[in-house]
Amino acid sequence: MKEGPDIARVAALLGDPARANMLTALLSGKALTASELAQEAGVTPQTASSHLSKLEAGQIVTPRKQGRHRYFTLSGPDIVEALEVLMGIANRVGHNRVRTGPKDPELRRARVCYDHLAGDMGVALFNGLSKRKLIETDINGVALTEAGVAFATGFGIDLEALRKHRRPLCRECLDWSARQSHLAGSFGAALLDRFYDLGWARRLSESRVVRFSPKGEQAFRDLVGE
Repeated sequence: MKEGPDIARVAALLGDPARANMLTALLSGKALTASELAQEAGVTPQTASSHLSKLEAGQIVTPRKQGRHRYFTLSGPDIVEALEVLMGIANRVGHNRVRTGPKDPELRRARVCYDHLAGDMGVALFNGLSKRKLIETDINGVALTEAGVAFATGFGIDLEALRKHRRPLCRECLDWSARQSHLAGSFGAALLDRFYDLGWARRLSESRVVRFSPKGEQAFRDLVGE
């Protein structure tokens, strides 16, 4: 008998087309109801409930009750990372959806991956912070440098508050469209929140697309050294 983690069970949970569509929708970081996820998956509410029960039992999603409704979210950032990696593999080997929408180029340019910036601009952020030596990468992962700590404070990010959470401060996340790393972790999320607060960018309603204003994009380019 084989020992160790059962990846086949996890892969089976992620591999069903309807469940995959539900999980992709949850990459937005928003909590969604079973009815909303049924629409995303193109299945009946009853079928969606059955899929969600399996995902909940497998600890892929977490239910939250609010009033009369139950909302679902991804159970952790490791699920987000796994989905992004799988999307990258699917993109590389040509297993892409036949239907594409007008927002697809914008998704590739700048989008939300759970709660941090992804797409071409997410990769530019990671590379820019690295070139400015504000973050560094080694065998232990990604970390803020001393200069990075000073930058974060000056940029209005409370690192002490972030460090109180169990979530890593910085983490690499493989971008499915660019096939390079973008910055995840609580610091990555805090940076995107600051972009919103400063008016550099906004998230489009009912979408993962992040759209920068002309002034915001210029400020972003200055930040990453482009």
